[in-house]
Amino acid sequence: MASLSAGVTLTFSAAPMRQSRAHTGTLPTGTTVDDKESLMSLSGTNVLVLAADLFEDSELLYPVLRLKEEEVAVTVAGVTDEPVTGKKGHGPFPVDTAVSKLTHDDFAALVIPGGFAPDALRRSEDVLNLVRDFDAAGKPIAFICHAGWVPISAGIIKGRRATSFHAIKDDMVNAGCDWVDEPVVVDGNLISSRHPGDLGPWLQALIGALDNA
Repeated sequence: MASLSAGVTLTFSAAPMRQSRAHTGTLPTGTTVDDKESLMSLSGTNVLVLAADLFEDSELLYPVLRLKEEEVAVTVAGVTDEPVTGKKGHGPFPVDTAVSKLTHDDFAALVIPGGFAPDALRRSEDVLNLVRDFDAAGKPIAFICHAGWVPISAGIIKGRRATSFHAIKDDMVNAGCDWVDEPVVVDGNLISSRHPGDLGPWLQALIGALDNA
């Protein structure tokens, strides 16, 4: 459990941290080049995180912090470049740029937090086109909780296996998703989880996908 500001507390199952590229300790005898690479961070990797007002606080804050621990360059983008505020009051949280100014070519993966923010994100054609571009390129798209609304509106969930917060199960199923109730579901480039309690395995799956890219 980590407290970030008054009224905002993160609770999650921790994903294991890996050694950074700056690691200078002694590695076990017999460690191969491939083993050393697996201990390295993701320095030089760029990941895009989508944000809008009323995001689920922990589902935005934890991915940003956890990816930065891996030395990932994180860009937070919104429908506009105005700061956003979480549903539990965290904010104003700075947004780096507007989605309309971006292309999937500059990023290795896309992260979509939940809360009520996805209902705003799904109404932006710029957001939906970007999601479609990430999917067409086979790049990881990690979404959690109510964020399943965004791939639904982008038209990429039909025939795919995924999970979400139980309240939007019907939306997912009606869009043609093979919905399952599991902490994290990986189907190709789609990485989905149900709620803040799944943040640890969700980020572990995303980091694993980035590491294997």
